[in-house]
Amino acid sequence: MTLKIILNDFSIYMTERKLTNIVAFCNKLLNVGMFRDYEAAVNGLQLQNSGTVTKIGACVDISYQTAKLAAENQCDLLIVHHGLMWNAFQPITGKRYEMFKLLISNNIAVYSCHLPLDAHPKIGNNAILCKLLGFKNLKPFLSLKGQPIGFKTTTRIPRDLLNKKLTEVLGTTPVMIPFGPEICKNIGVVSGGAGEDLKIAANEGVDTYITGEGPHWTFTTAQELEINIFYGGHYITEQFGVKALAEAVAKKFGIPWEFLEAPSGL
Repeated sequence: MTLKIILNDFSIYMTERKLTNIVAFCNKLLNVGMFRDYEAAVNGLQLQNSGTVTKIGACVDISYQTAKLAAENQCDLLIVHHGLMWNAFQPITGKRYEMFKLLISNNIAVYSCHLPLDAHPKIGNNAILCKLLGFKNLKPFLSLKGQPIGFKTTTRIPRDLLNKKLTEVLGTTPVMIPFGPEICKNIGVVSGGAGEDLKIAANEGVDTYITGEGPHWTFTTAQELEINIFYGGHYITEQFGVKALAEAVAKKFGIPWEFLEAPSGL
């Protein structure tokens, strides 16, 4: 093989690894353009780099900590669930300035996807969590911004067994609020901070609700609604999507990736 052919092959390979190609792939896969989200979410590319990606870092939250981890691990693209724009109206000073400085000086792009990554039927947080729990015959569940975000299933599983399975899948024991039936029959799953949507969940006919976290008032409301709640952790329940998206990009473009662990404890 001549040097010219080798260089041509390398040029084609690096063109495929262009940031614009990766962003287009993610946007299409997640249907970002058609999905409604919170205004501050700003799904898609939030910070560009010089244009080429050689390594991907996946994390739940963009922060000074994860920016530092990305730099240390030589990642030049971060795929995140909670992006830069949630605090868009804050001055870029202090640790926020240090975060942007780290990202820009280390040529790190940031791609963020919020509700579309919760709702995706294959690589979304909720679809993967349901799969890991062995749930089948999933139906769309709990509408936010006019579209379903989670999934629900009809089954029969003892509440204590479900608690055990969740512990195995999540790697931590969830907070269980046991005011529903001991045998769970209609189970809804929505990752993250969807405890505040408990009444919507109950109105959609579930007797057991699995989410990440929720406000204090949901304890008494669950008692009134006679529903079980499992709080598995906001951070923990939203690891699945960014990992799956990073893996999909890595497979498509031949780019290495790794998960950058930065647990919030929430």
